[in-house]
Amino acid sequence: MSLHPSPWISVVIPIKDERDNIPLLAGQLLKFFESRPESESASFELVFVDDGSSDGSGFLLDQLAFQSSAIRVLHLDRNHGQTAAFDAGFRQAGGELIATMDGDLQYDPNDFAKLLPFVESYDLVCGRRQARHDNVVRRWSSTIANRVRNWVVRDGMSDTGCSLKVFKKTVVERLPPFKNMHRFFPALAQMYGFRVTEVPVQHFPRAHGVSKYGVSNRLFAGLYDLFAVRWMQKRCLNYTMKEFRPPGPSDQ
Repeated sequence: MSLHPSPWISVVIPIKDERDNIPLLAGQLLKFFESRPESESASFELVFVDDGSSDGSGFLLDQLAFQSSAIRVLHLDRNHGQTAAFDAGFRQAGGELIATMDGDLQYDPNDFAKLLPFVESYDLVCGRRQARHDNVVRRWSSTIANRVRNWVVRDGMSDTGCSLKVFKKTVVERLPPFKNMHRFFPALAQMYGFRVTEVPVQHFPRAHGVSKYGVSNRLFAGLYDLFAVRWMQKRCLNYTMKEFRPPGPSDQ
């Protein structure tokens, strides 16, 4: 549980060797959320999760946390992968809304302004990249994975690989943690009856660093996990409950 005052939103950003991207990303996020009307009456927090970086990203994040009280830094003991980083951030996040994005500067934090209005009607709002700026192999593998995933789990989403998302905290609290969980956020949310939608967002070429994903860990791993998610969908416990209380003396 977070020991910080409850913020109106927590932004969880996994970081693995993104030293050259971190200063600009942190600056963009701070500028955007400081300008939000919600931040006039409540705090916000940026939860950076250092997933075993070896390029000095962790030290740089600690320096930024000294400079801004809105920045929190979690350090995993070694590289555990993006799902573990998200899970660690979710567990420590204090906001009633929890947003996510990557640390590679391929997304514009200002696009959260497109997602936030939809939280009034939906429990999970997912970004959908309008124009992908990835190489052909990544676009090809992502397209195939999205089509097969939709065929199996029927989540109706066209781009689950977009990390720009806004969750209500109640959604995050129900997500079953397992490796590669982040590839199935919409399907898992729908499994528990939550409302999910997609909103178009921008996507930019990577300026610094290298991608941590290729065909083997994007396409094949995702297809393998489909069977587990489909199994969970068929056996999910999703019920509501109320307790009967006999009327007391004050009720008579």
